[in-house]
Amino acid sequence: MKKKADILDEAAMNRALTRMSHEILEKNKGGEELILVGIKTRGVPIAKRLQDKIKQIESIEVPVGEIDITLYRDDLEKVSTNSDPEIKSATIDEDLSGKNVILIDDVLYTGRTVRAAMDAVMDIGRPALIQLGVLVDRGHRELPIRADYVGKNIPTSEKEIIVVQLNEIDGDDRVSIYEK
Repeated sequence: MKKKADILDEAAMNRALTRMSHEILEKNKGGEELILVGIKTRGVPIAKRLQDKIKQIESIEVPVGEIDITLYRDDLEKVSTNSDPEIKSATIDEDLSGKNVILIDDVLYTGRTVRAAMDAVMDIGRPALIQLGVLVDRGHRELPIRADYVGKNIPTSEKEIIVVQLNEIDGDDRVSIYEK
């Protein structure tokens, strides 16, 4: 892979997450009925960052959960060809019933990860609604799914890959575009 450009640096990522936090609070009329659910791996630290920003804005602690959608994927043979899928559970300490669940992920691409995450959430409880927040929307949907909150829209070709790096996992905050 050849790196084409850095799209977001640490400061730009921080601004995008701050804006998304304000949009989440505005659309949901505050944060009292919210639960942020990060899709592993990079959706989890993004959800925790949004939680911190919402706390700074509204002085409330929105619960954060995490979900691993590995077994819910419909493309396991493409994603994991050389190993058996690992059974992993969701960590959501709150009852989802009647709550506004906001799924958080790093990149929205085909929509298959989000569909799998919605299936997993519905197996856990019955939320009032499910919304989606992503740091990057790169287009190329295969399913009729759209994000409610987007940090940055980055139109890509099928030959390009978006790579999100987060301090908590990668030691750096950066979104880059690569060519296959």
